[in-house]
Amino acid sequence: MVEFVAAKVPPVNETREPGMDHAHYPFRALPDAPRFIWPGGARVAFTVTLMLDYWELAPPEGESPDPRIVSPLGRFFPDWLTWSHRLYGARVGIFRILDVLDRFDIKPSVALGTEAAKRYPELVDALLRRDSCFMAHGDYASRRITSRMQDERGAIIAARDGVAAAIGQTPTGWCGQDFNESAETPALLTEAGFQYTTDWANDDRPYLLGGRLLALPPQPEWNDLECMWLRQVTAPVWQANIVEAFEVLHAEGGNVFNLTLHPWITGQAHRIRYLRDALHHVLGKPHVWRTTTDALAAAALPQLS
Repeated sequence: MVEFVAAKVPPVNETREPGMDHAHYPFRALPDAPRFIWPGGARVAFTVTLMLDYWELAPPEGESPDPRIVSPLGRFFPDWLTWSHRLYGARVGIFRILDVLDRFDIKPSVALGTEAAKRYPELVDALLRRDSCFMAHGDYASRRITSRMQDERGAIIAARDGVAAAIGQTPTGWCGQDFNESAETPALLTEAGFQYTTDWANDDRPYLLGGRLLALPPQPEWNDLECMWLRQVTAPVWQANIVEAFEVLHAEGGNVFNLTLHPWITGQAHRIRYLRDALHHVLGKPHVWRTTTDALAAAALPQLS
């Protein structure tokens, strides 16, 4: 047995299992993971997370935008090129994506930033008409949660209440901006009444954080931003990755497959066909549960209690 040694960085003096760097959840390997039973005997639960947020032209000093997303011309403010590129998603790209999702009868799970909710009420209405579910997603795309925040609790509550005001009901799910968290975020999300989060990219099946907060897989390996923007994977290879990953998870059974889409990336004219072709392949397989993150959480939680 390895002796417990307290970490020298937050959180400190917590009891954790040997080999773990934190106490948010116990270590679990694939052979020990539960094989979830999905409605209708489905072999895999399929969700689409659609990011709807607003990128500031000039973020305030002290905020933490994703340092990887910068103009090809360099890092400067105001960054008109990056700002207008992101805005393309809300003006053009999202409508192409919604058209494809409609063809496959997919209800998106929307990560909704409060500033986007204020600026794009017509998009919120269009998504509500599609019976989408909504997750709280912070305020601006250029303001991530970090341990340097002065009032993380207040930011989480404001995001929750902002989405509630936009859609008429309190969201039960949280999708952090760029999936960022501090060491305190899971506890603060539970305190704020959230049932699940999609911030933890370490599994293909749900599990519990702190014994109460459900972690649903975000699976960045086929997230369009992670692949096509940051890693510069071509759209045909991105499509092939989706197909190959889905084949494995479907064959194993009891897994989740989440596809995260940013309208300013996949909604581009030269990429949209690859989303359509990928969905045509994976949803052509039998025993696939097309669902939302809300419904997925409701089905998974009783199986972990």
